[in-house]
Amino acid sequence: MSLQVENLDNNMVKVTIEVGADVLDAAIKKAYNKNKGQFNLPGFRKGKVPQVMIEKQYGVEVFYEDAANIIIPDAYSDEMKDSELDIVSRPEIDVVQLEKGKPFIFTATLAVKPEVTLGEYKGIEAPKKRVTVKKTEIDEEIKKQQEANAREITVEDRPVKDGDITIIDYSGSVDGVQFEGGTAQNQTLVIGSGQFIPGFEEQLIGASVGDDVEVKVTFPEEYQASDLAGKDAVFAVKVNAIKEKELPELDDEFAAEVSEFDTLEAFEADVKEKLREQKKQAAETERENLIVDTVTENASMDIPEAMIEEQVQQMTEEFAQRLSYQGLNLEQYLQFTGMDAQKFADDMKPQAVKRIQTRLTLEAIVKAEGIEATEEEFKAELEKMAAQYQMEVEKIEGIIQGSQKTQMMDDIAVQKAVDFLVSEAK
Repeated sequence: MSLQVENLDNNMVKVTIEVGADVLDAAIKKAYNKNKGQFNLPGFRKGKVPQVMIEKQYGVEVFYEDAANIIIPDAYSDEMKDSELDIVSRPEIDVVQLEKGKPFIFTATLAVKPEVTLGEYKGIEAPKKRVTVKKTEIDEEIKKQQEANAREITVEDRPVKDGDITIIDYSGSVDGVQFEGGTAQNQTLVIGSGQFIPGFEEQLIGASVGDDVEVKVTFPEEYQASDLAGKDAVFAVKVNAIKEKELPELDDEFAAEVSEFDTLEAFEADVKEKLREQKKQAAETERENLIVDTVTENASMDIPEAMIEEQVQQMTEEFAQRLSYQGLNLEQYLQFTGMDAQKFADDMKPQAVKRIQTRLTLEAIVKAEGIEATEEEFKAELEKMAAQYQMEVEKIEGIIQGSQKTQMMDDIAVQKAVDFLVSEAK
């Protein structure tokens, strides 16, 4: 095999790979053996037609495509492994020469990692923020605990009011015809939660247990079910039960039940400290992001479009994975939001560009400052992963080898570059 590299504009290269005629002949033979069972010719049993007869009947090119698909992956992988190219996109393959008895030649056009010219990156102005916790914030956090530990009390001596928990049956219709998904029994609805269509919950205020209420609403224009969007609907609602929350008293007994502290005062002090730590972490993250963003803006680089497309694809796959945890797929999400795949990719592009710029800038700082990840740091990360996944460190280490370890070491070095920038900032 031989390899030629042609540099193109915008950090793109075209590599020409030539494979010997003997390799092509072997691939054609392999393609024949794979597909010979599909051919029927008079005088031959199925699967026993000689290669030469098939090529005579259907043309010598009959196995070319399969042969090319056999050769290209390994040939490309072998040549790129031995090259010094830092590839950052999938290749675009074109066959140049494919003919029996001649070398097989194909090209791969791909993006390579661009060079980064660093601007100012030391001494970035990013003053630290002073963190304070207000009494109202402490009260709000304790109120959440109070709400979480509230009891639900059944109400029978008054009608529905704002904030109540109602149990209802309902049946919705548009122009007198019931629609899919518009019927339910013993549905829990908190009045004022905004859980239902705008205007629905307010019309239940004043109703008593056992009442039948006619609720008239208009679906929003941007409603996810397009056949209902903007239409008027009528819901026949029956109020089955009314409940209200009874909040526990804020006293020492409450503190002992919801925390490790015996007094309300100690519990409040702990809440304050945790809020302060959360705000401190948020402020540090905000400052870190400001520093990294500034350093990235000060750098310059020429990012190839193919690299951006690759990043968009990766981010799309990550998004689809997160959706799967919620029982959705990307196609369903696009339907709900009214987007098509192209609009989704276009919206993702600015974020993809920023992610690339940030990573390349930090990698350039790693190189400029001679930052390296140590084996001890690698082991420390493995221990964190082992704790997270409840596995032995040795098993995690056995999984993360080769290119995965290299990537992990690179990630550690990049994070050390972030820490370096923060330490150098003013």
